[in-house]
Amino acid sequence: MPVITLTINDSLVSARSGQTVLDVVRDNGIELPTLCHMDGLEEWGGCRLCMVEVGGSSRLLPACTTAAQEGMVVTTESDNLAEYRRMIIELVLAERNHSCAVCVLNGQCELQGLAARLGVDHVRFDYLHPELSMDTSQERFGLDHNRCVLCTRCVRVCDSVEGAHTWDVAGRGITSRVVADLDRPWGRSESCTDCGKCVQVCPTAALFKKGATVGEMVKEKEFLCRILARRKDSKG
Repeated sequence: MPVITLTINDSLVSARSGQTVLDVVRDNGIELPTLCHMDGLEEWGGCRLCMVEVGGSSRLLPACTTAAQEGMVVTTESDNLAEYRRMIIELVLAERNHSCAVCVLNGQCELQGLAARLGVDHVRFDYLHPELSMDTSQERFGLDHNRCVLCTRCVRVCDSVEGAHTWDVAGRGITSRVVADLDRPWGRSESCTDCGKCVQVCPTAALFKKGATVGEMVKEKEFLCRILARRKDSKG
């Protein structure tokens, strides 16, 4: 692939044509916060936490879905970006019911970790306190809509990796929620293979393993890349 040169945070870096800005940024040891991104899944660009400033653009651009280009000038950290990212986390926390103290993923949650990293020690917006349900009809796993951040990782891994497409998103805006098989109880799904991939990729405890107690659940973040690498090796 052709090599291109761009500037990130005032430093010249090289990249391969076809890479995204997020790829290049992380290849150069620069961390960007993400919630919907996961290595091995196609990009969605929904959480907007990886927004960066790009020279010549009047708006912020998502690094995960923006192609790196020759001569591009990128800024990943600024006061404006820091405030923008904090606001996103605050809005996510205010939209649903995230009670860390009684969560099985307390201490391992990606949303919780991002809030701490970005300095979100309070929420400036009114909590909506929606009345959301839980689906525990599945034998091994549960779905808690209160903790869902609509990152669609579960949808994408079920579709492109497992090939079942059990999950999808129903509704619009604040009424959006993840549903199984056109909105039937997960335990009655005819397409679910009970593989658990969706549970492992979920960044919060929206999808959880039954029987886990507070702070006990740990999700294996590297399993997806390992599965995909083995599939690639098996194809020769």
